[in-house]
Amino acid sequence: MDSFPLREHPTGAHIKQGDSVLQSWRIRKAAPYIPRGAHVLDIGCSDGALFRALGGRIASGLGIDTATVPADHGSFQFIQGYAPAALPRGDRYDAITMLAVLEHIPPDAQRDLAASCLSLLRPRGRIVCTVPSPKVDTLIHLGRRLGLLDGMAEHEHYGFKPADTVRLFTDRGFALRRAQRFQLGLNNLFVFARAGDDSRSTIRSPAGAGQRR
Repeated sequence: MDSFPLREHPTGAHIKQGDSVLQSWRIRKAAPYIPRGAHVLDIGCSDGALFRALGGRIASGLGIDTATVPADHGSFQFIQGYAPAALPRGDRYDAITMLAVLEHIPPDAQRDLAASCLSLLRPRGRIVCTVPSPKVDTLIHLGRRLGLLDGMAEHEHYGFKPADTVRLFTDRGFALRRAQRFQLGLNNLFVFARAGDDSRSTIRSPAGAGQRR
């Protein structure tokens, strides 16, 4: 797909290179669990990087963020606002991604968002999350002092721990399908599906060829 404009921060500066590297790493870990041809909801879409990276293998997407978002581009649309309140009524998705997002959401809103995913997912749909270790905050502070990172609102982390992610979704009708650490153990990937859905038939391994079994 053709590239579309990057989101800019209120200062007018693009996302710094250090933040971009970490963002790309998260996307690479999440990508194998997003079905080909999927309609994707990206919560916390930032500058639209997920759709730029996957535009050749997914059909369409909706990105939502509380900060400034890119302009719509082809089959990819963007909304500035809060999920689920600002989402279009009746739309359903094959995958919902929340990459480095949950730790920025207050606990009550986390629970509401997780519960809403049941009605937002299509049959065999899945949720793909990444959640950093609390140790990352120390590294972010260092990166900001060195001018390498903006930090992507690390002040909003609300003390959320990666282990909290599993219960957040399993208490609301989901089953854990995959859990994996990455970035030298400083980040965590979680994949969920509705309890009872045999979504494993559409989840490929990172080494797979992307074909459904």
